Amino acid sequence: MNTHAGRKLGRPTGARKSLLRNLTVSLFRHETLRTTLPKARELSRYADGVLALAKQKTLEGRRRVKAEVNDKEVQKKIFDVLVTRYQSRPGGCTSIHRIGTRSGDNAEMAVIQLVP
Repeated sequence: MNTHAGRKLGRPTGARKSLLRNLTVSLFRHETLRTTLPKARELSRYADGVLALAKQKTLEGRRRVKAEVNDKEVQKKIFDVLVTRYQSRPGGCTSIHRIGTRSGDNAEMAVIQLVP
């Protein structure tokens, strides 16, 4: 059993954080995303955490979300649309569906999307 929290995804810390932030912005912008299964699983944890911060409706929560999501349009969408959509939901705002393997390297692919 792995006792470490989170996957390294074959990247150093800074690149991993940047990857998760960029994937989060894309997920919130398009509400669906196609990526590898390990990235989708990490993204699900990360994106649910960002939405939990936004749902706090405090100044600290807003500042922490803005530190994680560096796109003004997506920040506006989070606070205006997504928070109201998921306010009554205690968690688990994303769903992951496996879609097979990638033809080039046989990596397991998945679609991650925001729950309607």
